[in-house]
Amino acid sequence: MILIADSGSTKTDWVFADGGNTTKAMSTQGINPFHQDSDTISNILTEELMPQTGGTRPDSIFFYGSGCRDEYVPVITGLFRGIFPSARQIEVHGDLLGAARALCGSDKGVACILGTGANSCLYDGKEIVKNTPPLGYILGDEGSGAVLGRLFVNAVFKKQLPGDICDLFLAEYGLTQAEIIRRVYREPLANRFLASFSRFIAAHLDLPPLRQLVIDNFRSFFRLNLSDYDCRNLAVGAVGSIAYFFARELRDAAQLEGYRVGKILRSPIEGLLDYHSAV
Repeated sequence: MILIADSGSTKTDWVFADGGNTTKAMSTQGINPFHQDSDTISNILTEELMPQTGGTRPDSIFFYGSGCRDEYVPVITGLFRGIFPSARQIEVHGDLLGAARALCGSDKGVACILGTGANSCLYDGKEIVKNTPPLGYILGDEGSGAVLGRLFVNAVFKKQLPGDICDLFLAEYGLTQAEIIRRVYREPLANRFLASFSRFIAAHLDLPPLRQLVIDNFRSFFRLNLSDYDCRNLAVGAVGSIAYFFARELRDAAQLEGYRVGKILRSPIEGLLDYHSAV
């Protein structure tokens, strides 16, 4: 029996699997050791995860999470060891390796995360061998939901979109220019706020200016993040809500930039289940 987890800062998806088949799917709040101390993470595991396990004890644990830098791996490993002492194998990795294993398996390729934020890597079938720093939504994160929202707001107030689109957006969200500026510059989690506008864009992709905005955002991602990988002969896979809901635009942007898109997954869990069942 194996336990696989994919964790973001907001939510963690967990699955128990046996012989490649999911036996139980669970969820808890997100685990991010960069933002949470060990007591907080321990409480999530004992108070949220354990009541859902039904007493099942895994032989192996594979945890992939945002914020899981090398210095935090022993902390997370120790917490798992404390609640699952019989587990023979515990591995803790960053979410980018999880994306690579889910998308590429044991093959060489390029793996991307395109959600609220963005990231990418060149993967040799075992490990990440190159990573262009995404730099966050202020300095980078091209292709992400946060940057898409930022570009959209800029186009709304600088009159780069038809007036009826702008009026519809402001009415639907009940926002003003002053309110948006306040939310972005004075409140936390501005990236999530900006990324929330992707829902409006997805609902109105029949409008050519909005579809072009999405394509241009993805084209910037390919140009600025993948060029250092020299990977035009490799499949480019992507996980995340932005990749999934704008898959057509992602493929169109890739073709325009000379790349070939492989798998597109909303969540890496299914791909990770396949990966760990095969190795």
